[in-house]
Amino acid sequence: MKQQGSSASKKQKVDNNEKDEKLQHEELLIRPNCVLLDPIQPSILRQIDEFKDSYLQSHPFQHCCIRNFCVDGFLEQVLDEVKQNSKVKFKESDLFRMYQSVDLGNLKEDSELASKMPTLMQLKHALYSNDFRSFMEQLTNLEPGTLIDKIDCAVNCHTTGCHLLCHDDVIGTRKISYILYLTDPTTPWRDEQGGMLELYESTIKDDDDTNQTSKRSKRVPAVFPCKTLLPTFNSLVLFVVTPGQSFHSVQEVLGDSPRLSIQGWYHSRTAPSNSDEATLCSLKTMGKEEETEGEFLPFSNATAATAAASSVPIGSSSTTSQENGNDMKRLGEQDREYLAPYINDIYLSESSIKEIRERFEEDSSIQLRNFLKDDYAKLIQSAALMQDKKDKREREKNDKSLNNYTIGVSSEWIPVGPAHKQRFLEYVGSETSEGTSNPGGLLQYLKHKLFLSLPFRRYMSCLSSLEEATGYRGRIRRFRPGLDYTVAHYGILTSTSVLDVTLCFASGHGKGQNNDDDYDDDALWESGDVGGFECYIEADDSEKEEPEEEYDDEGDTELLSVAVSNNTLSLVFRDPGTLHFVKYVGSQAPSSRWDISLEYEIPEDNEGK
Repeated sequence: MKQQGSSASKKQKVDNNEKDEKLQHEELLIRPNCVLLDPIQPSILRQIDEFKDSYLQSHPFQHCCIRNFCVDGFLEQVLDEVKQNSKVKFKESDLFRMYQSVDLGNLKEDSELASKMPTLMQLKHALYSNDFRSFMEQLTNLEPGTLIDKIDCAVNCHTTGCHLLCHDDVIGTRKISYILYLTDPTTPWRDEQGGMLELYESTIKDDDDTNQTSKRSKRVPAVFPCKTLLPTFNSLVLFVVTPGQSFHSVQEVLGDSPRLSIQGWYHSRTAPSNSDEATLCSLKTMGKEEETEGEFLPFSNATAATAAASSVPIGSSSTTSQENGNDMKRLGEQDREYLAPYINDIYLSESSIKEIRERFEEDSSIQLRNFLKDDYAKLIQSAALMQDKKDKREREKNDKSLNNYTIGVSSEWIPVGPAHKQRFLEYVGSETSEGTSNPGGLLQYLKHKLFLSLPFRRYMSCLSSLEEATGYRGRIRRFRPGLDYTVAHYGILTSTSVLDVTLCFASGHGKGQNNDDDYDDDALWESGDVGGFECYIEADDSEKEEPEEEYDDEGDTELLSVAVSNNTLSLVFRDPGTLHFVKYVGSQAPSSRWDISLEYEIPEDNEGK
């Protein structure tokens, strides 16, 4: 009898508790300033210890993924409200390509849009409630009261081709980053759809000046991510925002299904003590440790080799103003004879040189299509496209289109990072000449035999009216579809003006727009939709209290954009205040972008412009 009475008493107590909770719930519903935790699975809050253990043991930096975050049916309603009522704005920069939908932080409670999306607003209040902020503090081992009530989140949409490159999220007082996925609830997201969250391991920057014994050494992300997470519907991923550590990216979306998410941050009262190591601060910092291009090299060795090969006495090949009664530089016959086997005849004629020079003097840039003679151009393009086809077959065999980051990597083609500034393959092998299918060797041969030769330097001086270059730096690069890019950063700024000399190879004929099917690749490159283009922008020299956010695409002043075009030489005069980058090459690009990319150092006191 006592046991029965005890059971009945417990049941009565449970019923009373449920009634109290129901009354409290009804009371909260009519109090507009109160926050509900109803959208979040009750079991989530009870599993704090389990999630905390997972967070502490995770790598490459501490993070946690919580599955089935919201109660059944709730997030489906949020998704429906977003689709029905939210407008999207396309945004693109060197770092990202995406659509941004609702800015929840600035969405007023009494606005018309908020009234149409009550479920989404309820979720926002739950995420930023005192109780859930306390839960996040416990999970991530933060001191109680660390997170303030600032709301900073938005609904983002990544469709086919959208991406977000490597960064650490450190801006201002951000403390915890989170992503709640709103992908299609009816079909599980698969690897081959891309769009995965990529996590990077950070390493000590390999630099002779780095003090390895110092308290705090400069850390940078590795070239490739070491872990990926699927954007599974109703899952929440979170991590503490840490300078030099929380490096992550959003892989390009491949499938037709959009990658929708609510993405945001919790803030603390103060910025992290080492915020000077943040990605965006690093991108806007000059200095040796931020450089990626290396030192300028003298032409002496290359000059001696090419002069001997052509039997051209150094300093005797070009004629200038005094001989012709004007100040126009002219190309000497011996220089012309040396260049003739390589360069299209039309570009060596005196009339063409004069026309090119006039256009360059007016625009400070020019693109010369079909620059090399056909025998060299076809040999290089054929070898390059053959390598692309081989690598594509390798990818398809692995059945994970964007997971094989090391495609094309070898002892001759090495990956170049760090990933928050760049990723591409650089050729470091030996040069080869005719009769080979090695694109890197052919480009290396062309670089040494032509681009570093004394006759070519004189030729560049004639085309540009600039003084003859005194030094150079640069690489032979390959940008693979779905993998590679460079980002604009202050480490590439120079103290003096330079002449960018870039010879590009890719699929297509390099003849621009044409209605024939054979020229579809040219049109695709020209559209810019698959990236690969080189973009020049003005460096922002204004003083700001805080760096710009990642998704701000309105601060860049574009000066020039150069589309990918096969066998095309691009010449751009770049002053010390100009940045440039190669836009991420999309997975739908018809080929890799292969190029010889050099910077010619122009004498400081006599730049000729």
